[in-house]
Amino acid sequence: MKAELILENGMRFTGELFGDEREVVGEVIFATNMAVGYQEAITNPASAGQIVITTFPLIGNYGVNAIDIESDKAAMTALVVREKCDFPSNFRCETTLDSFMKEKGVVGLCGIDTRALTRIIRDNGTMKGIIALNDMSDSNAKAKMAGFDESKLVMSVTTKEKYTYSDKGDRNVAVIDLGVKRSTLEELAKRNAKVTVFPADASADEIMAIKPDVVFLSGGPGNPADAPAVETVKNLLGKVKVCGIALGHMVIALALGCKVEKLSFGHHGGNYPVKDLASGRVLITAQNDNYVITGLADGVSEIFKNVNDGTIAGFECKRKNAEGVLFTPNGGKSVFQDGFVFDRFLSKED
Repeated sequence: MKAELILENGMRFTGELFGDEREVVGEVIFATNMAVGYQEAITNPASAGQIVITTFPLIGNYGVNAIDIESDKAAMTALVVREKCDFPSNFRCETTLDSFMKEKGVVGLCGIDTRALTRIIRDNGTMKGIIALNDMSDSNAKAKMAGFDESKLVMSVTTKEKYTYSDKGDRNVAVIDLGVKRSTLEELAKRNAKVTVFPADASADEIMAIKPDVVFLSGGPGNPADAPAVETVKNLLGKVKVCGIALGHMVIALALGCKVEKLSFGHHGGNYPVKDLASGRVLITAQNDNYVITGLADGVSEIFKNVNDGTIAGFECKRKNAEGVLFTPNGGKSVFQDGFVFDRFLSKED
């Protein structure tokens, strides 16, 4: 079935539907991964509300398996590719990308010149878009795009109730779930941590009731200023160690009084170089962020820097015992040894 991707600026791209065949509205971004990582991106809660363009032309060549999913539900709104692979080859393959997206309710659009589309987003900035099944007028498309609201994305992906992920360990970690990935919880638990997961709107009193050694804020979708956890973190600072990644790192930054602004086209992909300012070491990191810290508050210092654009990729505030990184450490899943970030977060040298 033919469908159109209509951008907020009025540009239209015609392609062929796959996955779930329905009309959707979202924020159009591009991801710079190579041929891998699509399964994790589709099931990453931080992808909620996103229409994701892949810059690599062929997607789905190794299929999908049950082990590498990041959540039971697929949060991504739609995936736009140049070409999808219907005959994957991999010893771990259990199903095709098309079948997986149908099962999870994710819309797909293929046959698009994704590199041309990427240049448009790069040059004009992230914008809203709609995948329309029928010939849709510009006025109708604009009206539907105007109804897209990212302010409630975090609450759409967070857990509804507190739960225990790991009940054994010598470090008691409270996770504020802004859209936490399964692999992130695994990385915390395997470092001998007892892990309790709280909803994004949990209060500071609820969190402190379990007497945590560390409060960890996960990554997630949307604008950090909309996250209810900002006020919670303000009430936690100075009482317990607070750390976070991606969206969680920006929520902590806002609570500390830092300035956070939206990037033109964001950082989305698994190949962003980040420099550790203390050691001089450069990491290749995974990122899925539309916002960045543009001004540090008093007592807050930069500890990681994005090599590509010079933006702040990590901070610490020793006075309040808080720190965060913009990227998502992948630990054991990464060929780049970024798991030390979790070691640092759980360190007893508070």
